[in-house]
Amino acid sequence: MIFLTFFLGLIANFIGYIPPGNINLTLVRITINRGFKQAMQFIIAFSCAEFIFTFIIMHAAKWLSEQVHLDVIIDWVMFALFLVLGIVTWLNRRKPPETKYSERASIKYGIILGFVNPMQVPFWMICGTYLITHEWILDGNFALVIFSIGSAGGAFLCLFLYARFAQYIQSKFALSTRVINTAIGILFFSFAGYHLVKRVYLAVVPKYKKTEDIRSN
Repeated sequence: MIFLTFFLGLIANFIGYIPPGNINLTLVRITINRGFKQAMQFIIAFSCAEFIFTFIIMHAAKWLSEQVHLDVIIDWVMFALFLVLGIVTWLNRRKPPETKYSERASIKYGIILGFVNPMQVPFWMICGTYLITHEWILDGNFALVIFSIGSAGGAFLCLFLYARFAQYIQSKFALSTRVINTAIGILFFSFAGYHLVKRVYLAVVPKYKKTEDIRSN
């Protein structure tokens, strides 16, 4: 049961970080601009934070699912986060990569993004509640610690593969730092735009339909 709990945490979070998002795109940018060593520091720091983050979220999953407008808050936070990341990446797209970086810069970045990771809240609310409800894992502290360790391992493995892939792409196609940063910046702006359009659409369309229903009646 312990191995299954660990394995479920590992697989669930590995799958959770496969789609491009603020974490893996930030990692790609770090790998390209700062090198694989800094990327590994980011991954290790982020995975440690992910362990704590998963443990807290799994404990609070039921309470969070009962909160009104939580999805609205998450969308606006993600809009702001992607917008800031997009602006930072875009403004630095033409700057040549520095040869020296603070040894702790990527570690701090990994810890911060490990805790400021709103996309994982709905993921664990759905996935975690499903696993506990169907008794695939227990909801005791020990079981959740094992699950959270697996979750950290899944994040580490997926992000490690992202870093290796970024290295491969850069070496194989000899892409410039400017091209890669520009592409990542555009993706960040696209994700920010998606969350903005989603919130505007969900705010306007129901009111429009309600008005149409009143007129038709």
